[in-house]
Amino acid sequence: MTTITAIKATEVIVPAKPGSLNSEQVLDKDTEFAKKFMTGESWTEFANQPKWIIEITLKNGLTGIGETYRSASKELLEEAIHVFLGEDLLKLNWRRLPVSDQRIYEAFESAVLDLAGKLLNVPVYQLLGGKYRDKIDCMGWTGRRTPEDAAQKAFEAMQKGHKVFKFKCSDEDAVRLWTEEIHKKCGDGIKVLLDPNQRWKDVDTTLKLMEGVDRNTMLGLEDPILHADVQGFKTLKEKLQMPIYRHISLPYTQDIRDMITFVRADAADGYNFNGSAYNSVLLAEIANLEGKSCWRGSEVDLGISETMGLHIAAASINCTIPSDIFGELVRVDDLLINPIHFENGAATVPSGSGLGIELDQQAINKFKTNRFIEKTL
Repeated sequence: MTTITAIKATEVIVPAKPGSLNSEQVLDKDTEFAKKFMTGESWTEFANQPKWIIEITLKNGLTGIGETYRSASKELLEEAIHVFLGEDLLKLNWRRLPVSDQRIYEAFESAVLDLAGKLLNVPVYQLLGGKYRDKIDCMGWTGRRTPEDAAQKAFEAMQKGHKVFKFKCSDEDAVRLWTEEIHKKCGDGIKVLLDPNQRWKDVDTTLKLMEGVDRNTMLGLEDPILHADVQGFKTLKEKLQMPIYRHISLPYTQDIRDMITFVRADAADGYNFNGSAYNSVLLAEIANLEGKSCWRGSEVDLGISETMGLHIAAASINCTIPSDIFGELVRVDDLLINPIHFENGAATVPSGSGLGIELDQQAINKFKTNRFIEKTL
């Protein structure tokens, strides 16, 4: 009764809400950056990159759901589907599923754990060891902005109860002016996290860009410089006297062992983790042993992946920094019948069996492309 008898994969494109990304006056021309992060021709095209929603059905009729990262390979997805068909869900190693590509791995992991939770009548977080919290603080988020727009976006997030607002930025952005305007409009009501995605590249550039930045407004910097410059991270911690965070994103082929280098060097004040559930909880445990906090990262996902992120954050002992779960601020739909519930900047962790959510098939039909895969035994 627990044999996988059918798998369906539907490609969808769910666009961004108008005005949720960069200011109109700010053009992102860094094609190398866009290629690295698989966002299309420019960074602001990421929401127009397709994702796949998968549905795995057992012989007993139960269905589990998952979501790939954007720009996942249809060919690799088909290969994985063939591997899973006919397998007994209860005989799979849930910590090491037979999927090699990280951009589709979590879709299958999510569907498998959703099914396992339904079979056992427990939430996914229980399969990860149990929860530490019922609600997950979440960041506000946007792209590159003019100073006035940056302040307005931070103010809107503050009004929703968010305690932290995250901005993407490059070395072309006057971040000092951002923090000035934000402090004028928001006072001490919200903290700012700047995330250049390594685009500031080196220590000297970072120090120059941070000159005059209001320290009281800052939560810290995430990935200002190249990851390989471990000593540079240490130098920035000492010279800026503010938290410096390292993002370890397994879907971008980063290695879980990257964590070890930073732990040994004491090079970061905390971490942003995204990747498969069991690996993310493992990373959080390592950070906790180091005495550091973390948060759940994302690729500005849809509802299934964000819900999985809530379960992961709930099961991670030190996941106390607001997480990158904010699709409601950016995407026009999350493909769920009952969207994630946000209140005062925090998302409620579903307590139903499995993921505790239901796929909105009407929304799937609205946003689907003409590509799908459907295989049965």
